[in-house]
Amino acid sequence: MVLNSKFMQLYGYDVLLGSIAAFYVFMAPYTKVEESFNVQYDHLEFPGVVPRTFIGALFVSILASPFVLVSSLLQLPKIYSLYAVRLVLGCIILSTLRFFRIQIKKNFGSQVEAFFVILTAIQFHLLFYCTRPLPNIFAFGLVNLAYGYWFKRSFYAALNSLIFATIIFRCDILLLVSPLGLQLLLSRSISLPKAILSCGITALFCVGLTILVDSFPWRRLLWPELETHAFHWYFTSALPRSLLAAYPLFVLGVLLDRRVMLYIIPVLLFVFLYSKLPHKELRFIISSLPMFNLSAAVAASRIYNNRKKGFWKYLFVAMLGLFVISLGCTIVTFMASYENYPSGYAIKALHNTGHLKNNSKEVCVHIDTFSAINGISRFCENDEPWRYSKEEGIPLQEFRSRNFTYLLSEHAIINGYKCLFSIKGFSGIRLRPGFPPISLVKNPKVYVHGDAENDEIIRKSWPEC
Repeated sequence: MVLNSKFMQLYGYDVLLGSIAAFYVFMAPYTKVEESFNVQYDHLEFPGVVPRTFIGALFVSILASPFVLVSSLLQLPKIYSLYAVRLVLGCIILSTLRFFRIQIKKNFGSQVEAFFVILTAIQFHLLFYCTRPLPNIFAFGLVNLAYGYWFKRSFYAALNSLIFATIIFRCDILLLVSPLGLQLLLSRSISLPKAILSCGITALFCVGLTILVDSFPWRRLLWPELETHAFHWYFTSALPRSLLAAYPLFVLGVLLDRRVMLYIIPVLLFVFLYSKLPHKELRFIISSLPMFNLSAAVAASRIYNNRKKGFWKYLFVAMLGLFVISLGCTIVTFMASYENYPSGYAIKALHNTGHLKNNSKEVCVHIDTFSAINGISRFCENDEPWRYSKEEGIPLQEFRSRNFTYLLSEHAIINGYKCLFSIKGFSGIRLRPGFPPISLVKNPKVYVHGDAENDEIIRKSWPEC
């Protein structure tokens, strides 16, 4: 009992955040096109717009390989390997967040640390994305380390972590390195000559590492990161949706504690500079969320400590209301995200019902572009006799002559094929009277077709479209 109590004191927050992240993995295991490069080795056949580094995927795959080997020996479906990979990535990211959290406790106290964890837990995006193999997420782990070193006053280690993230994973982390480096110089926390030397050595090491590792799989000398909405969108849409209750609280935290301002300014400049770029996505600025949560946690702690005084008690009630609203928004967002991978559920359903009695005959499945980018990766594939094609540009009238057994398509009607069933996906949110006041709008997104000339397929019982 004492051991359990000590364990929970040391790792209770990690268990809480890890459990939520793991829940998201098992409930929404499938991946989208943005994650395709890091999740499957098909870069020569489908290279994408620009090359990406293999270093993050290689590191995660090494750590996940024992679990994948056991899964293979037990002949479990390939999707279990995807579970393992995503859970390992989540452990890595949450370990770096733990390092940052420990520094928060040392600098601001255990109560601020507790509110930091609460705010992170009731937000959706950070814990949902921390297991997704995106370049931004690999960089996010290094940014968490940089935040921790910054709070620890290991300024050169903080800069070197950001340099590593910039050169290897996301060159746009430079937008965070610049204001942070400038602040450290102006506050005389670092000296310019020593910073240039330290960061220069790290940069040379990183460039050499990425060229050495990535040139082999790409089969040419390569440094991947060298090839590469409205201005206010991050401040008026992305941050409010991801921070939820922490958004107004982070502003209050800056006003209540002067120490927070020193940490927030470089991160705000990072988001501001990113706003200059025309293409905007929440995942691009996910590295800023822990620092905003810190500021919000400082405000929440101050409100809690003064909850019995005058105006503060109204702020405390408002804060509790914001927490409840945040939790509700997180639940709704998760439900929408669960329905956002229709082709992953479609191919799983096809594998469960689409086996043919003649096992010697090849079962060939064609996956169109829409299906390929909305939930399907090679982890979703089965072994023989199943075969898969992602050939693009086939006219609809040509499928009849291509001898595919099944088609996964965004089209409801294809000549020569019978629509066997469809999978619905998220299309929007509808307000309604009663409880719950919000319902998800789901429409058919992926249609599974079977060869109309295959008697065994036609005789089978299917849900139909």
